[in-house]
Amino acid sequence: MNIKEWTLAKTGLVAGLVGLATITTMLIRVPIPATTGYFNIGDVFVIFSGLWLGPIAGLIVGAVGPTVADVIGFPIFVPATLVTKGLEGFLVGIIAGPAGSTNMPRHAVAAAVGGITIVVGYFLFEAFVYPKLGTVMPVFAVTDVGAALVEIIPNSVQALAGALGGLALWRAVVDVEQPT
Repeated sequence: MNIKEWTLAKTGLVAGLVGLATITTMLIRVPIPATTGYFNIGDVFVIFSGLWLGPIAGLIVGAVGPTVADVIGFPIFVPATLVTKGLEGFLVGIIAGPAGSTNMPRHAVAAAVGGITIVVGYFLFEAFVYPKLGTVMPVFAVTDVGAALVEIIPNSVQALAGALGGLALWRAVVDVEQPT
């Protein structure tokens, strides 16, 4: 979605998707004790937003929806979520190409990159950023490299679920918008 094409209707869509990303991030929270983080399905809407509406929408939905969910229960993860999920949605939108594109292989690659962004982003924050911040602000001393390594598996499952779910939603919307 090009900023010049931004309309009131697209604002409404993005706001709705932010709400869905927030709710689905909060709805299913499976704790990961090693890092005090949690598994969730909110990435479905972050990836879907980038695929369907482009990088700006993906960035907004990713940065705002899951971050609001963290504010309401896991505030320590707000910085990691804001950066990682915002980047996830933005990259998905950039790689997917222009809005209206129906190139399935390109969208599948975009969704996969979104999933990889989740795994790599949280690993970097939990292995390096939070331990470093924890030396000056003890509230961030919640994780380390070992714990971040443990979280790679649940984050990978979350990433796969988000990529497949986001891709499935995008495909369903494309089929409705452009019936064959």
